[in-house]
Amino acid sequence: MDIFKIHNSLKKGIEAHRLIKNAPMKEYTSFKVGGEVKLLVLPGSMKEVSYAISVCKAYDVQYYIMGKGSNLIVKEKGYDGIIIKLSDGFNEISVQDDLIIAQSGALMSALASKASQYSLSGLEFASGIPGTVGGAVVMNAGAYGGEMSHITYKVKALDPSGVEKVFSNSELNFGYRDSIFHYEPYVVLEVHLKLIKGQQETIKNRMKELADRRNSKQPMNYPSAGSIFKRPQGHYASKLIEDAGLKGLSIGGARVSPLHAGFIINEGTATSQDILDLIAIIQSTVQDKFDITLEPEVKIIGSD
Repeated sequence: MDIFKIHNSLKKGIEAHRLIKNAPMKEYTSFKVGGEVKLLVLPGSMKEVSYAISVCKAYDVQYYIMGKGSNLIVKEKGYDGIIIKLSDGFNEISVQDDLIIAQSGALMSALASKASQYSLSGLEFASGIPGTVGGAVVMNAGAYGGEMSHITYKVKALDPSGVEKVFSNSELNFGYRDSIFHYEPYVVLEVHLKLIKGQQETIKNRMKELADRRNSKQPMNYPSAGSIFKRPQGHYASKLIEDAGLKGLSIGGARVSPLHAGFIINEGTATSQDILDLIAIIQSTVQDKFDITLEPEVKIIGSD
């Protein structure tokens, strides 16, 4: 990969300060671990997103689309390609009657706050989700009985050739932590969420209630990526991990949270390899003891 040529090509359509060479991904992920990416692109508009992807395709270089980095582990050897980060600078939010329209880099917490401001109910569950709305749609993120499939009205996305397509809710093929975007190479650009009118005080009280529950039961004071595994059918990953005697287990600076066994936390010195090794031990132990396969919910990218 000729990073000099690619960088120069990107500068023709994207401001230079939005292009970061050899970016340490531990500074851009909630786990605070990971190696460098050859080039990090921080687009500020749909046009710049489209342009960045077109340059990657022109040079036949691998690229990865990320949001806030709250559900991502980059391996220690880094990512030998380009990462396009859709968050800061691509996060506009507007309200039209009972619809909230947001660029994919908008934070879920900001959307929940905006909904409360306009007395719109349906996003209370999302106030503590640390990621972006784009990532939340891709993952069909959810908590406390709510999930994105319940409120997503339509999604504007970019296909591999740079053409915009609009998906209705029924076309998104939502499932548990799943959507069409896991199987089709589209990039989410804009999300329309349909909410219902409610009482602002009731909405705020519900958000506070969920925040209190989250703070009391989850390790909010350490870097993590939230729940590390998907919920196996008929079981809870955290209970399986605890029943396997793994709660509190540590490797290097990574530990299974003593507060919530479904979380792995970075106690300050963890590497991405520490976390991956801990994930592997959890998976093999749970498999051996209960014959249940735990599937990571977190995304893992980079060179081995």
